[in-house]
This record gives sequence, structure tokens and C-alpha cells, in this order.
Amino acid sequence: MSEITCVTPIDGSVWASRPAEPIAAVRDKLKAARAAQKLWAARPLDERVALVREGIERLARVNVDVVTELAWQMGRPVRFGGELKPLRDRAAYMEEIAARTLAPVVVEDDGAFRRYLAREPLGLVFVIAPWNYPYLTAINTIVPGLIAGNAVVLKHASQTLLVGERLAQAFAHLPEGVFSNLVLDHATTAALIAERAFDFVNFTGSVRGGQEIERAAAGTFTGVGLELGGKDPAYVRADADLGAAVETLVDGAFYNSGQCCCGIERIYVHESLYDRFVEQAVAAVSQYRLGNPLEAETTLGPMASKRFADTVRGQVAEAVAAGAKPLIDPGLFPADTGADAYLAPQLLVDVDHSMRVMMEESFGPVVGVMKVRDDAEAIALMNDCHYGLTASLWTEDFDKAAEIGARIETGTVFMNRCDYLDPALCWTGVKDTGRGASMSYLGYLSLTRPKSYHLRKL
Repeated sequence: MSEITCVTPIDGSVWASRPAEPIAAVRDKLKAARAAQKLWAARPLDERVALVREGIERLARVNVDVVTELAWQMGRPVRFGGELKPLRDRAAYMEEIAARTLAPVVVEDDGAFRRYLAREPLGLVFVIAPWNYPYLTAINTIVPGLIAGNAVVLKHASQTLLVGERLAQAFAHLPEGVFSNLVLDHATTAALIAERAFDFVNFTGSVRGGQEIERAAAGTFTGVGLELGGKDPAYVRADADLGAAVETLVDGAFYNSGQCCCGIERIYVHESLYDRFVEQAVAAVSQYRLGNPLEAETTLGPMASKRFADTVRGQVAEAVAAGAKPLIDPGLFPADTGADAYLAPQLLVDVDHSMRVMMEESFGPVVGVMKVRDDAEAIALMNDCHYGLTASLWTEDFDKAAEIGARIETGTVFMNRCDYLDPALCWTGVKDTGRGASMSYLGYLSLTRPKSYHLRKL
């Protein structure tokens, strides 16, 4: 039996390990989950909402422990307090809109005919969650999935093994089988999808992982939602509030050691602001403190693994060899020895789109900054990418932001903010970022199917 192991980025030791579950035992669990789902869906909506809300509050009560566990598992500094506030906000919004979103749409009801469109749960929803925001990304599907009447099966990333267990404990008060946490290897995961064990698969992760999910599901007609890679751009126009742009974009690029789905990975600045932007950004990045995420003064923890850090090191080295100029003094960050997951932040100028660091996902603490002449050049550069999750525009003109946004190939357009998910708006992407929708009322539509009723009285 294979082991699923979490190697902590703090010191490279094995921090948690669990045996992968054999496929025969998993099939039995899924059979029980299907039976439980029918009874769960039959319960009144307000009861399901209340029970899901209780699960969120049960999780909140152990948040102190969760924050420390996250530092050990994936390196986020404890000073940031985990994911509880946005998690509660997202859950609360989905609870709030559940009744009106899931209510039947009546077309006719006049005594002779009753015609309406209803929404039914899909059945068994499989959530394959990532390690970078391990609670938030999972909750995006778990909460609406359960509220809509589905049974939910969670497989968490090996890097965040204990998150799946914490979520299972939080929802342990639900009827048995309605929520399950499974420890699976890749082969078992693919086999289960291929044999149509689930009615919907939600995956957040790499493009390669998304391709493997789609291959496994091919021919099964199983619904698949994918949030994959990103290379999210920002554009600072000539009319931008420079101080706000620098502060927010630096945070958007380096928070969580740059390991954010919608983190800022490339910045385009109008030539009239470029020199001042770069000067202020260098000053801001130089203030980070790289170190042990368990220490309160640490503002930049290690990346989740040495392998991820080495990928970013390689991109930076290639860019510098091709003419890019690094502006952050590595001597400010002695914790970065080049031998482990601790990686100093870096800001690059003199970059261009021939460099991997400007075209391929970095998912680490590096950002390239380019000077642009006008909106047209910025739009062309923002669209010159295989990904499209979010784009951040910095301007004081609502109309201009909307006009530029309409020309950007992306799932979300931000004006004067970045690295954020608004639960009232759809979270979606284009191109290699994936397909499908989560959050907002569309999140419920992704986790239910329409059913038409045409009732006639003779």
C-alpha cells in the first residue's frame, strides 16, 4: 500500500503521512455516499443550510491550530492568521443566495397548466483541492455542493493532508456519507473518474493535472470544472494612484510567497510612471522578512517545496542570462541559501516576452515589470499569454477600465485591486486557465442540473 506524504518546507522533514486507500474500500464508501445523498437532498433547504453553517463554525473554533498546521504543511506565516475570514464570507454569501437561486422558475400556473424549471443536485461531487489556499479553494465547491443537496467527496493535496481531515471533522455532524475525505493516489483517482464514480469533478491545480482529469473523464460524460494555471497581469495607467498601485501590487505578487492562483506575475506600467513605480516597488519588496513561518516577525515564508523554489530560481536565472536586471539584493534575505524551499523575493526589469518568467506560470515570489507607451500596447501584452484568470487595472476612470477590460482575455477584471475573490461574482477563467464556474449564483448552477416540469390537468 502506497503512502501519501507531506514534507514540510520549514525543515524538509516528513511532517505527515497517511496510507492511500485501496480502490475496493473506496468504492464501498462511494456506494454509501450515493445512498446518503438521496436522503440528504430530500431534507428541507433551510436544514441543509443550517447544518453547513454549523460546520463552518466548528472549523472556526479550531482556527488557532489550523493556522499553525498550515505553516508546517505549506509554509504560510502564522502572522497572517489563516483563511477563516474569507472562508466565512464566501460561505455566508452562498448561504444567503441559496433559496432564491435554487427556487423553481415558474413559467405558468393557471389551474390548467403548471409549468416550471427546477434545479436538482448532480449527486456525488468530487473535489480535488490544492495546497496553496487549501481551505478556501475547497470550500468554494464544498459549501454550495452540500447546500444544493449533493454528497461531497474531498481529495486534498498531499502537501496539505491534514486539511482534508480538519474539514471532515468540521462536517462530522452531517449524516454519514454526505461528506467524505479520502486519501488517494493518482492512479486510484484516475480509475475512479474513468469508471464514472462521480457526477461532477472539480479540480484546482496545474494545467497538466487538468489534462489528466479530462483524459480520465473522457467518454463518461462526467461534468468537469477546472481552475488551472495563471499568469495574471497588472496595468498601471498614467492616471493611476501610484502609491496605492505599488502597495497593492507588491502584496499581490509576493503574498503567500507568490503562491496564489490570482497572484500578480507580470506588471505593465505607463512610461510616465515607470521609473517611480520601480523605485517604490523595490523599496517595498526590500522590507519583507524571509524566514520560519512559525515566527511572528516573518512576512515571507518558504515556498511549499524545494522543487517549486527551484522552478522559480531557474526562471530568474534564465531571464538574467537573457538580459533581465534583478533589482532586489539577495543579501537582504540570508535565509535563502539556494538549497531548500526558502526563496528571496525578486523584481525584474528589462524583461520581455521571450523569457519564461514573463510567459509561463512562476507561482513564486518573482515579478517582472515592463514599460508601455499606451493602452493598446498594454492590452496586447496582457493578452499575449496562454492563461486568463484575472487582470488588474490601475486607473481613476471607471469607463476606461471597463473599455480596456472588455478587450482583455480574462475571467475577472479588477480596477484598483487584485488577488481577490468576490463571492458575488463568478470565479472562472479562459484559455489554459480552465473552464467552469464557481461562486456566485453560477456556482450553484454548476452543481445542479435543470429539470423541466410540464403538468397538465384534464
